[in-house]
Amino acid sequence: MSEPARAPGGVLDDLRDESDALDLLVAALPPGRWTAPTPAPRWSVAHQIAHLAWTDEAALLAATDPAAFAAHVAEAAAAPDTFVDDGAEALAALPPDALRERWRAARARLQAALRALPPGTRVPWYGPPMSATALATARLMETWAHGQDVADALGAVRPPTARLRHVAWIGVRARDYAFAVRGLAPPAGEFRVELDAPGSAAVWAFGPADAPQRVTGPALDFCLLVTRRAHRADLALHAAGPDADRWLDIAQAFAGPPGEGRAPRKETR
Repeated sequence: MSEPARAPGGVLDDLRDESDALDLLVAALPPGRWTAPTPAPRWSVAHQIAHLAWTDEAALLAATDPAAFAAHVAEAAAAPDTFVDDGAEALAALPPDALRERWRAARARLQAALRALPPGTRVPWYGPPMSATALATARLMETWAHGQDVADALGAVRPPTARLRHVAWIGVRARDYAFAVRGLAPPAGEFRVELDAPGSAAVWAFGPADAPQRVTGPALDFCLLVTRRAHRADLALHAAGPDADRWLDIAQAFAGPPGEGRAPRKETR
């Protein structure tokens, strides 16, 4: 996956704002609501916040102590099916106030660490090393996606923002990975993706304008699709071309196994 050709400041500002918006959503929850189940099997609201705190701490370790992060990756490789869930489970057992403060501390320290990295620094990660910009983009995508799980659990509606452009970008760039992780050959040519930006008449465009295969629709719907937070049948996305159509069935913006995804709310034929 190629990386954004821009300085990390803007996406780090957006990551901070996305995290703050989710923090505001859970800040006033009574303790009993932290155990509310989310659409992720066996994960409560507390598990979702715990996972974000755990991953922010891992990213901080990668940015500040690559050798210690390498040991962490080796530990993860020894238990690939349970390592992430175990981390979320351990932190989710904390009292809600303590969990929220741990998440706040982790993300604040990660912000400072990424901003302090010299230009061109590559940060090790579970896959290939990434720039500070790319790592911040991935953290924003995951914060937004897990925030959607929390919002769904609480019956809250989050207004889409321009920050979704980062999620859309990473979803587009991860196209070939979505095919490869399922043992499929990626399409040979690029697609054109045109997304209606939230709250404006702007269109976010990715890929060659003359690409014969394309995807169009609302940016929010595309982001819900590539984070696998909604089923394609429930979204107003349109594909032109067989490969683009296949992509909408399997798209994902995150690394790792795709999981089961969401069941459709609408009846399908």
